[in-house]
Amino acid sequence: MNNNIKLLHELHKKSRPLFLYNVWDAGTAKIISDNGAEAIATSSWSVAEAQGYTDGQILPFNDLLLVVKNIVRAVDVPVTVDFESGYSEKIDEVCEKFSALIKIGVAGVNFEDQNIISGGIFGMEEQSARIVKLRSVAESFGCDVFINARTDVLLQESDQAKHSALLDDVILRGRAYKDAGASGFFIPGTTDKSLIKKICDAVDLPVNVMDLSDNPDIEAYSKSGVRRVSIGPKSWIDFSANLKSKSASVYR
Repeated sequence: MNNNIKLLHELHKKSRPLFLYNVWDAGTAKIISDNGAEAIATSSWSVAEAQGYTDGQILPFNDLLLVVKNIVRAVDVPVTVDFESGYSEKIDEVCEKFSALIKIGVAGVNFEDQNIISGGIFGMEEQSARIVKLRSVAESFGCDVFINARTDVLLQESDQAKHSALLDDVILRGRAYKDAGASGFFIPGTTDKSLIKKICDAVDLPVNVMDLSDNPDIEAYSKSGVRRVSIGPKSWIDFSANLKSKSASVYR
């Protein structure tokens, strides 16, 4: 387990950003791994949809745990899991669930500041305290699990023209999350290279972006300072659209 955790950290230090083609089960993880992926990442949307649920912590945590356990079993590379906001508002319960993920061998988690249960976004200090707790749990296991701290500040503002006004909040959160023990900083909701560069320059953490396009410009992201690019639910969206189209031609 510790070897894959160490490797996941190292993959964020390469000259080219780590590219993650998000998966939803052991089968898709094995396909992506066999094709040369250096690490495997789940997407909460994709995992939930593949199990017949919608996104947003509706999928029972024990079901997620089983999916992740099978993924870890199926591949040799590091596995990082979309932990959403921890499947609870109660930090003790979040820590218990995080411990369960560590025990089955995950190398990293995404941990977001969106309050999925009550709505809105956790305050910066509260979310920082939650990250401190997760880091403490990891240390109790003697490992440095990669905590990819995600902020939904940009994602929750659909008007891209307003993103510049949110930049200070994003940067302050990135710095606070680093001080709390985060290993990376995930900023879904923008692909604006200029804005992203400002964040990368201001936050001393590997920055992760999400790009849902068919061909993410990895080189351009690299020049902006990005260390990790993921595609979120796009792989599931493409897969399910293709399956729907193919099966429709049979049943019509």
